[in-house]
Amino acid sequence: MNGYNVRNASWQCDNHALRSIREKVFIREQGVPVELEWDEFDASCIHALAADSAGNPIGTARFLPVGTIGRMAVLKEWRGKGVGGALLQWLLQEAGDRQFQQVALNAQIYAAGFYAKFGFRIEGEKFLDAGIPHVKMVLRL
Repeated sequence: MNGYNVRNASWQCDNHALRSIREKVFIREQGVPVELEWDEFDASCIHALAADSAGNPIGTARFLPVGTIGRMAVLKEWRGKGVGGALLQWLLQEAGDRQFQQVALNAQIYAAGFYAKFGFRIEGEKFLDAGIPHVKMVLRL
């Protein structure tokens, strides 16, 4: 065992855990404005939640009904331990189960190599989102 697990999470039931990870990573660490982090899509997304062996939340990501992965966040002390990959693989399985032909995401530039390891390919030019350079990436399933 890797010391963590990934499971389906509900925005209604797991809101505190999902929000706490995103607040730590996006708002505090990366300086994303609060008003840009929270949107109307969370309630309709499929959420993945990674938790350590004690049940503490350590990572999250979401899958929008239109086939887009977003808000992937892993706490700093858990990065490089496979948590991000496990979250991504969990969401890709969900996409496949729902018979999506492709999935897309907007990757922060520094993370594009991570997503490329899973078969994602860059489409288009760099752009800023919340003041952070991003690139659109697509994976055909």
